[in-house]
Amino acid sequence: MKRGILLTIAAFATFGLSGCSYNELTAKQQNVKGKWANVESSMQRRADLIPNLVKAAQMAGVQEQEVFGQIADARSRLLNAQQATPTGEGGEKTAEQKQAVIEANNSFGGTIGRLLSLQEQYPQLRSTEAFMNVQTELAGTENRINVARTDYNAAVQDYNTTRNSFPAVLTAGLLGFKEEPTFKAEPGAEKAPDIGDPNSMRREQAPANK
Repeated sequence: MKRGILLTIAAFATFGLSGCSYNELTAKQQNVKGKWANVESSMQRRADLIPNLVKAAQMAGVQEQEVFGQIADARSRLLNAQQATPTGEGGEKTAEQKQAVIEANNSFGGTIGRLLSLQEQYPQLRSTEAFMNVQTELAGTENRINVARTDYNAAVQDYNTTRNSFPAVLTAGLLGFKEEPTFKAEPGAEKAPDIGDPNSMRREQAPANK
């Protein structure tokens, strides 16, 4: 009898403490979702700019098919990851889907670095107005992504810290509040991009200027 009473009291105490954390967890989770939306918006802006940058490079006679092919593939993977149907509760992306977007974005960023590095092999790109204009826009977009990523990571850290603290961890376990993934750069991202040996790549003859 006494044991039953104690278990009942413990259960009420658990739900009471958990209830105190529900609103806080919900608010912080919504903040994470908002910051993630900003990240995806910035990544989409970059993906929209890249075709113009590639076109400008091709018009200037740069025919590095290997680089352009990698860019097209990486951009496709990023867009597919972003546009994948959310499978989480409330029509939101799951932590696994967000991680897939993060990994695709890192891969896409690496190919962009290779494209920009083509200027070292093709000096004429520095005088191509279209290429330089889009590159300037891209630099601004990269800054936006960095700010959005930093804000997102701060929101995730705040949410995850609260989620794993007592008594919020009880609410998280009972009501399905999962940890959110942080946005991490891929290994080797601190190194300058390398376009490889230009003599080993397939090139086409540059179109004659009219």
